[in-house]
Amino acid sequence: MQPIYILLIIAAYFGLLILISYLTGKDGDNNETFFKAKRQSPWYVVAFGMIGASLSGVTFISVPGWVEASQFSYMQVVFGYILGYFIIGTVLLPLYYRLNLTSIYTYLGERFGSNSYKTGSSFFLISRVVGASFRLFLIANVLQVIIFDEMGIPFWATVTLTIILIWLYTFKSGIKTIVWTDTLQTLFMLIAVGVATYSLYHDLGVAEVGIVKYISQSDLSQMFFFDNFKSAEYFWKQFFSGAFIAVVMTGLDQDMMQKNLTCKSLKDAQKNMFWFTIVLTIVNFFFLSLGLLLTVYGQQYGIDANKDDLFPVLAKDYLGTGVFIFFLIGLIAAAYSSADSALTSLTTSFSVDILNIEKKYDEKKQVRIRKLVHVLVSLLLILVIITFKYVIKNESVIAKLFVFAGYTYGPLLGLFSFGLFTKWKINDRFVPLVAVLSPVLSYIIADRALAWFDFEFGFIILLLNGFLTFCGLTLLIKSNSPKHPVTS
Repeated sequence: MQPIYILLIIAAYFGLLILISYLTGKDGDNNETFFKAKRQSPWYVVAFGMIGASLSGVTFISVPGWVEASQFSYMQVVFGYILGYFIIGTVLLPLYYRLNLTSIYTYLGERFGSNSYKTGSSFFLISRVVGASFRLFLIANVLQVIIFDEMGIPFWATVTLTIILIWLYTFKSGIKTIVWTDTLQTLFMLIAVGVATYSLYHDLGVAEVGIVKYISQSDLSQMFFFDNFKSAEYFWKQFFSGAFIAVVMTGLDQDMMQKNLTCKSLKDAQKNMFWFTIVLTIVNFFFLSLGLLLTVYGQQYGIDANKDDLFPVLAKDYLGTGVFIFFLIGLIAAAYSSADSALTSLTTSFSVDILNIEKKYDEKKQVRIRKLVHVLVSLLLILVIITFKYVIKNESVIAKLFVFAGYTYGPLLGLFSFGLFTKWKINDRFVPLVAVLSPVLSYIIADRALAWFDFEFGFIILLLNGFLTFCGLTLLIKSNSPKHPVTS
């Protein structure tokens, strides 16, 4: 396909997003709309849109490419998600709605003090900047290879253009626009997976035995691993890692929770989480099934494409123009679904948590500051993504993302757990020190465990990190500490 036609597809897709932004921006340019969508979002729209935001380009590209090396072991993590989302719906959402929060990290300030509040929001900012940049880097890199290299456009220009487009349709209505654009992006991602699966279904002759039997009989579809507890793929490691990954990367993440908090009531937000959990589990299985078919196709025809290159190479060069068009649309949808909500949530968290604009300034000045922060966050994402171009080598991005999340979200897990499950007050002044030391100790322990005992922590590093943070906070308990009203 000629690059000009690909650019026309991107332009048409971007036109749809601009239209949605225009329609959702009629309420005016104010922070109540940008941060909370005035809490008027239909729960079913939020639930469907969150699927795309959760999957993002990492799932779209990396999960299918992961099957060759890890089979269906990722489903062990997904099953853990179910437990994690249950905890979010029954423990965290009621807390957030009861406190009527704009930023979920405000809870830490009410529970412990300003240092804990700033620490929690700072770790989120680091986590989300790196996580969103990981995701967008992956998509921008694929677009670079299949389109922009042929046109002589450098990588930095591709990234800059992508972020500018996202800024254009989010700068006015923020989360209100994101709720609806995520729905569109989820739809296109799922259509792309369906079209690619259908094409492979016929090319590989799957119809002769049936898709279910074909997948179940393949050595690549092994889902459960109980044999070696030292392995990173051991079931209980991945299951509990999945549960806590869901809690921290959704329930303790301003990006994901900001969408939930736009629902009209707690009951609607809980319905959103319930249906979101069911659909997300099914969709992840479809992505792995697609990965199996792609891997078999590549092996059968001797195609040298692995990991994050597998889906893009086969879609572009082997599966036909129709599949490539839908792959491209799904790829673009994945790029925007992860980056637009990250840009909005980072703007929200920095404005509310770090600059404290809701308490310091009038509405007019709040809007001006929020717009400036929106621009600065956009520039930061561009810088980090370009940096990744020279750092990330030949490893699946989703694996890097989850390992990194274990180090940055661990202190959040420890802080929220201590706040929710204990009544103690702590010496808030030393919380930042605990939050910094815990990931450092976790890294040292994981490194020594691998060297001395051949034991891989894998994604379960998150639990170790959260546990060390929790233990560190117990050292800060004030003597004769009374019960705290927030959790009483």
